[in-house]
Amino acid sequence: MKVLIIPEDSRYDQYILKPIFSRLFREIGRPSTRVRVCQEPVLGGVGEALKSDRIEEVIARYPVIDIFILCVDRDGKHGRRQRLDQIENQFGTGRVFLAENAWEEIETWALAGLDLPAEWRWTDVRAEVHVKERYFEPLAAQLGLTDAPGGGRKNLGEQASRRTGAIRQKCPEDFDSLAKRLEVAALDR
Repeated sequence: MKVLIIPEDSRYDQYILKPIFSRLFREIGRPSTRVRVCQEPVLGGVGEALKSDRIEEVIARYPVIDIFILCVDRDGKHGRRQRLDQIENQFGTGRVFLAENAWEEIETWALAGLDLPAEWRWTDVRAEVHVKERYFEPLAAQLGLTDAPGGGRKNLGEQASRRTGAIRQKCPEDFDSLAKRLEVAALDR
């Protein structure tokens, strides 16, 4: 099975999304799934990632993909899920096309799979709109990873991928919801 993850910004998000989804597919009984992150075209932000013509461009470029997964940040926008539902309805006909918004940023999923500093409360992390700036980047700096690929995302994404169960538990509205839909989609392939 071939899966293409479509991030809003592949330059950074790839380092979190690829290891986490690769591990998730192994855990749901699809270990031979080939997970790729869309590098061309680079969407360059959530505004572009939510445009139908840009999604159409991606789908046309990758005709042999079994499952497309659009992953964007929620960024505090309560109506974002409605737009993702519209995109799923538009592109999910005849193919598996799922879309999810990380609550509030993709970096939240990585943090959910990591051991956080003792003074951080998960409820505070989860409630923060600017997770990347307030929590992820300071953690990467504390661990000396800011000069590593993706500003520490490669290392921390790989670490977090070892604990997808924790990510599912701590991120039920977004990551776990998507994981459950992927389990169903994977059974049909």
